[in-house]
Formats: sequence, structure tokens, C-alpha cells
Amino acid sequence: MPAAGIQGSFGSAAELRAAVGDEFGPGEWLVIDQDRIDAFAAATNDHQWIHVDPARAASGPFGATIAHGLLIQSLVPYLVGRIVAVTGFRMAVNYGSDRVRFVTPVRCGARIRARTRLLAADDLGGGGLAVSMRTTIEIDGGERPAVVVDHLGRYYF
Repeated sequence: MPAAGIQGSFGSAAELRAAVGDEFGPGEWLVIDQDRIDAFAAATNDHQWIHVDPARAASGPFGATIAHGLLIQSLVPYLVGRIVAVTGFRMAVNYGSDRVRFVTPVRCGARIRARTRLLAADDLGGGGLAVSMRTTIEIDGGERPAVVVDHLGRYYF
């Protein structure tokens, strides 16, 4: 039985291949707070004021600090993992991203969530499967998404 919130649960390469074209989501909202933004800045040494200086950012172009685009992109595995579960593999690898667009800045305090569509699930041989998903990160109340990314994974069953 999948965990609460899981909309797609796949235990084999065949199940993933059969779901190509299916969309999952939206998932639950996640608040992007200043602590998360500051921790990402510390981890990446990107301390630009639009991210880490709330007083200065209040009079800046966004009216508040904004999350790093790469922070939002880095949350894709977590957000997608809340709506899609792949099990039964012996190893999984993050294979990267193809197309990434940072469409709209995410202001501190905003809520985001994910939708994802399974674009491809191609056999690699030896029990391996190359998976591509297009994930859209939505902003609560926003007209446009924060990030749209085609992310790639490899599962070995």
C-alpha cells in the first residue's frame, strides 16, 4: 500500500513503462522559509543579498528575499517522492537534468508543490531503465510556475 499522498507506485520496469504519459500531482505544499534559504546559501556559498538580506531585499525588485533557483530545483526529488514511489530496484541513480527553466522567483514564505509527468522509460539492458520526468513546481497563488525541469533517473531492477 503506497504512503499517503502517493499517486503513482511502481515496483518494476514494466510498471514504469506502462505509465509513460501519465501525470501525477499536485503534491502537498512546502513552505520555503528564510532558514531553508540561508542553509542553502551557506552550503553553496551563494550569499547574494536578494537571498539572504531580508531588510535590503524588502526594498529590492521582489519585495522580499527569494529562494535560489537551484534550491527549488534541488527539492524536485523530495517533492516528486511525495507523489511517486518507485520500489523494488536494486539501485537508483540521479542522472541529471535536460531542460531547466527558472520561470518565476519564489519569495520567502511562499508555498510550492510539484506535478510531474512520466515522459519516457527506456530499457538500458541488464535490468536498467532510463526514466525521464517533466516536473513543474507551482507557487501557491502564482500564475506561472517557479521551475519546470526534465529530470533523468536510472533504475536498475
